[in-house]
Amino acid sequence: MNVLSQKVSLAEKIGYSLGDCSANFVFQMMMIYQTKFYTDVFGLEGAIAGSVMLIAGIVNAFVDPAVGILSDRTNTRWGKYRPWVLWTALPFMIFYILAFYNPGIEDKGLVAVYATISYTLMMTMYSFNNTPYASLGGVMTSDIKERNSITSIRFVSATIAQFVVQGLTLPLVNKFAGEGGDKGHGWLCTVSMFAAIGLVFFVITFLSSRERITPPANQKTDTRKDVKDVFKSLPWRMVFILTLFVFTTLAMWGSAMNYYFENYVDSHALYAFLDKLGLVAASGSESGISHSILNAFGLIVSSPDKAYEVGFGVFNMLGALVQFVGVILLSGFLANRYGKKRVYIICLSLTAVFTACFYLPDREDVGMMFLLNFLKSLAYAPTVPLLWAMIADVADHIEYVNYRRATGFVFSGVVFALKAGLGIGGGILGFLLSGFGYVSGASAVQSESAIQGILLSASLIPAITFSVGVVALYFYPITKQYNEQMQAELKIRREGK
Repeated sequence: MNVLSQKVSLAEKIGYSLGDCSANFVFQMMMIYQTKFYTDVFGLEGAIAGSVMLIAGIVNAFVDPAVGILSDRTNTRWGKYRPWVLWTALPFMIFYILAFYNPGIEDKGLVAVYATISYTLMMTMYSFNNTPYASLGGVMTSDIKERNSITSIRFVSATIAQFVVQGLTLPLVNKFAGEGGDKGHGWLCTVSMFAAIGLVFFVITFLSSRERITPPANQKTDTRKDVKDVFKSLPWRMVFILTLFVFTTLAMWGSAMNYYFENYVDSHALYAFLDKLGLVAASGSESGISHSILNAFGLIVSSPDKAYEVGFGVFNMLGALVQFVGVILLSGFLANRYGKKRVYIICLSLTAVFTACFYLPDREDVGMMFLLNFLKSLAYAPTVPLLWAMIADVADHIEYVNYRRATGFVFSGVVFALKAGLGIGGGILGFLLSGFGYVSGASAVQSESAIQGILLSASLIPAITFSVGVVALYFYPITKQYNEQMQAELKIRREGK
């Protein structure tokens, strides 16, 4: 037998999920703030910032498959994938800090070189850490409901990290910057704090998780065969396209909303909206304990010109909170009842529609923007855990068809699509900003053309790229019924009956 008990304890599920919480301290920062950091802290032009991300994506095109092949061939007493989470934890977090560290270089050419090297190193360590981590989730169990449960709990942790990073980063940067407004110091302190927490969580993931599925006992090492099996797999190709376009969209939209709030949203209207939420210093709640806690995290705004950081943070926290509730209440229930494919198609289609609607509100209609964010986040929430559960199903499908398993290589290709999506999304946004005339620098006044580019990048353009993912899903062949039949036969094979 090559399969242990398929039941996974709640403690192990939570321990495994903390690894994705750690990864999202990095991922959410790259998705929302990397482009903004490059243009407004490093002072790089949008096209150069986009080029940095694209170069890192090209380099990692060679790293991800190598990591998948290497982890598939790793054999230790801890398993194939689990030890990589521990081995890479510290260097991953160090390169994360360096990618958001401003060394104070004046020459913009050297700044671009530093940004390229530090970002590429961070993305490389992301591959060495996250590909084995994702693969680990695919070999903890083959039970469909247990797998859905693992991914749901995993993405609850990921959403908590999203809530913290997207909501608190800018307020914390301002807090740590101090009276002198040293944003470089603020970014260093904020990212270092996230990195320290991430390191601890990776260690907990290593200590708590177990691998239960191993390759067939008679499987011989054959890298060429593994590559051929994966690339000829229709389910894998469709999930690759889905992942590429979903994360291209998330990176583009998440970063664009940063510019949207700073340059498009009327600061006085946003200030008035925050006042209604009790987040303005003059709202009369200064003496309350809740006010003190909010102020400690920099979530109290004193004037309209300071509303952007807090307003954007609250906007993101609302989305993360809705997504958190949606993952818990909807994802597993809908997937178990209707199947992953059907749920993903419907929810991603609705997400594209609500994303396009961000083109409609005028500058003062802050309430409509927050309502659209609520609807978009609710529509997207059920899809969040399903992607990784679908990738695990793809690994099973390749074993089902070819009698061979290459979990690491399957996941490495999709992790490459994820990171390529981040690079492409950031690159597209950077080139769009330059093309529409965006002027780098936090205090720059933008032209109406630049504002229009920001508006399109936050609405209609990402809606189109989301729609490509929907089309790919129609060709994904693993339905609920097919998956149940496949898992039943694989169980018989693995038990040697």
